[in-house]
Amino acid sequence: MAHAAPAPGGMPRRGGTPEVTAGHGPGGHAPVDVFEPRTHAIGRIGWPVGLGLIYGYWVASNDRDGGPITGSNLLLGFLSALVFALVYMAVLAIAPHVRREVHALLWTAFVGTAFGFMYTQAGGTYLRGIGYSLLVSVVTYGAFFYRFYTREDEAGHRVR
Repeated sequence: MAHAAPAPGGMPRRGGTPEVTAGHGPGGHAPVDVFEPRTHAIGRIGWPVGLGLIYGYWVASNDRDGGPITGSNLLLGFLSALVFALVYMAVLAIAPHVRREVHALLWTAFVGTAFGFMYTQAGGTYLRGIGYSLLVSVVTYGAFFYRFYTREDEAGHRVR
């Protein structure tokens, strides 16, 4: 049985769809969103909490250094997870509303501080932790600034 070849643009509609006529994306098409708003709302909380739990476990395991699990070790892990998740959510909320330089600086401060704290819990000296944290921060700033510079305009609005 013969079928008609698909035409670009799909089935014809009267007046066109608002997404296509508005020209939101490349080629005039809106970006496809495969998730519901409820899924995005859960993800805005789920990602920071999940990453915070992983970070807290990692900090607690670095602190105990293979020894027995103690109450203070558990408390350190849960407090680290809580602080990490709260600061991560704050950076996610604040960073998109600032200029690209400050946007990159916020993420750099977050990554550098998280790395430095974890490094010192592993038994490193504070001076060496500060040095490595600054090194990680410089690399992070370069990577994030490049990413935001190529994807945002001067005011910090996403271009693509």
